[in-house]
Amino acid sequence: MKILKILGIVLVAVIAILLIVALFVPKDFNYEKSITINEPIDQVWEHTNSLAELDKWSPWNDYDPNMKKEMSGIDGTVGAVSSWESDSANVGKGSQTISKIVKPTLFETRLKFYNPFESEAKGYVKLESEGEKTIVTWGFESEMPYPFNLMKLTMNMDEAMGKDFSSGLTKLKNLCENDFE
Repeated sequence: MKILKILGIVLVAVIAILLIVALFVPKDFNYEKSITINEPIDQVWEHTNSLAELDKWSPWNDYDPNMKKEMSGIDGTVGAVSSWESDSANVGKGSQTISKIVKPTLFETRLKFYNPFESEAKGYVKLESEGEKTIVTWGFESEMPYPFNLMKLTMNMDEAMGKDFSSGLTKLKNLCENDFE
């Protein structure tokens, strides 16, 4: 009985320490990845300026090519919404709303995820001209609620997101560099 009491005290102490540590871990987190595309910024912009264009190079389509998708509003304008629903845990259910457009350098969206877990984020695609090439940075910003922000201490975002972001950016690069219209 004494051992159970000691184990209980140790367990409570460990939990209390973790909760205290979580108070000092920032809640915000972001991730981004960049690629250089051998095309001018206006050419690349044509493949990043609407929800339909983003969907053409979305890596999540590979997880479930049959996911249900719905569009509302005027695509390519602030307020347009793309929603999706999939049985795949890698895709889940959510929506993306265009929140800001600065032609030809920024396309920003508000993301809402409902499944497999609820969260919100700001997604973005930033374009930067470098002569006849374009640097594309794709990323997101979000917050992890307390005490889940403690996971940031052990989370490797590149391991969690890197493969998908690299895949999407590679598809975008191929789309842009092989567009002969």
